[in-house]
Amino acid sequence: MTELTHDLAARFARLTLGHLGRQYPYKMDLVLNGPEDAKPPIAHHPIFHGSFDWHSCVHGWWQVMRLARLFPDMPQAADIRARADAMLVPEKVAGERAFLMRPFAAGFERPYGWGWLLALHHELSRHEGHSWSAALEPLALDFAARFHAFLPKLTYPLRVGTHFNIAFALVLTLRWAEGRDPALIDLIRERSLDWFGEDRDCQAWEPGGDEFLSSALTEALLMSRLLPATDFAAWFSTFLPHLADGRPMSLFTPAAVSDRSDGKIAHLDGLNLSRAWCLRGIAAALGPGAEATSIAETLAQRHVAASLPHVAGDYMGEHWLASFALLAIAGD
Repeated sequence: MTELTHDLAARFARLTLGHLGRQYPYKMDLVLNGPEDAKPPIAHHPIFHGSFDWHSCVHGWWQVMRLARLFPDMPQAADIRARADAMLVPEKVAGERAFLMRPFAAGFERPYGWGWLLALHHELSRHEGHSWSAALEPLALDFAARFHAFLPKLTYPLRVGTHFNIAFALVLTLRWAEGRDPALIDLIRERSLDWFGEDRDCQAWEPGGDEFLSSALTEALLMSRLLPATDFAAWFSTFLPHLADGRPMSLFTPAAVSDRSDGKIAHLDGLNLSRAWCLRGIAAALGPGAEATSIAETLAQRHVAASLPHVAGDYMGEHWLASFALLAIAGD
């Protein structure tokens, strides 16, 4: 199994630092309420104005902060901490919060960016002796409040393999909510069991042509975080009952990427990496004695091998794939 080494961590950090503050190109998620809103991205997002779009900038910060914690002596760690001191400060967080309060911003980055912002805040809380977590906390609480409001009215789960996937966002959110928001954990469990608890014989009609998440495996990973081990094993055995026979075949085959300069098609490298993350998490939940565990671990390595060499090369993948490579190799 591929491991996160000092050299690989430094490579990821170097790559991401190269675009974390790069302002252009940038894809705005913005409803113009008037001509006064036509401003550069940095005016709307004083922290998260790099890496092509808001959510990629957020998880780029998650990635470099995690790498700096795991490898505090790598060459890039001092630069990461200096940037955090300059950027993760109350006045800039206030600017990000102001954007959320604008008219028509209720659906901003829902739910993908919400989950990643909470993941970033959780990571910052693990850096002792720094003020970064305290500074970002008001923004994290804003997004937690949005989950509290949104989940009860989400009648049907969002099963797609793109940013709208609800299971992916909730896996990230659960990690943040532990020890912080037990009511949110209860709400996530209630809604998830309602949406997914009776799912059987998943056909895994994936991937779509521009997907970077597996609707099947993100659902299974979420359930592994919510159910006791024996209950999850029973659920998983009926959710993917033919795994030992190599079905659904689509889950056994890494996605092929025809054009990595096409931003949407390049998503498929992310699919391979996020599948690996899910498969390793599922294997850990099933435990070493389960037949599906060895299958999942083998599949995870196959998917990592297919896309890890392509984390860098074209900006359409380069601005985000290292975060998913980190998930695939080191988990969340």
